[in-house]
Amino acid sequence: MAMKQRTIALGFTGASGMPYGMRLLECLLGVDDLQIHLVYSQAAQVVAQQEMGIKLSSTPREVDAALSARFNIPPNKLHVHGREEWFAPMASGSNPPDAFVVCPCTMGTLGKIAAGISDDLLCRAADVVLKEGKKLILVPRETPFSVIHLENMLKLAKAGAVILPPNPGFYHHPQKLQDLVDFVVARILDHLDIPHNLIAPWGD
Repeated sequence: MAMKQRTIALGFTGASGMPYGMRLLECLLGVDDLQIHLVYSQAAQVVAQQEMGIKLSSTPREVDAALSARFNIPPNKLHVHGREEWFAPMASGSNPPDAFVVCPCTMGTLGKIAAGISDDLLCRAADVVLKEGKKLILVPRETPFSVIHLENMLKLAKAGAVILPPNPGFYHHPQKLQDLVDFVVARILDHLDIPHNLIAPWGD
């Protein structure tokens, strides 16, 4: 019996930081033995256009085709789902992804996940991943954090989520903006146990 391919789900929300999400998607799509599932919020469509000039259509099939062409990947490597697509695999604990990354993650989304509110596919997938003991990585892009934000993050960390704010380091001597983006994406990939060459490990 063939082994099931590892599956990573990725969520885009309306926080600033879409370059992190798109770079992460690009890196994940470059891994041969991964299947990638993507779901995005309505606000993410606005941010993608504002920050990167990328149009995320309201039709998942169109986004699937556009991103597959953008990153030059074969069919069925990427699976894009609508926010109300309750028959998506990640909506059920019987077929959870191996990991789910919300990048960037709004504080509104983080708060809903912390409260167990699963009224769209993105939040439901996060709920599924937590309850099934899989890895949930949240990349919250906000500053400063309020007490409410911090309490929600602490609650999720206690539940097993990884809270990974996109705070780039400078010890790798970044020369351009892309280096700062890659630093954050590299840390996410580290937590997904996915090898990369975006930055050299400390001490190497």
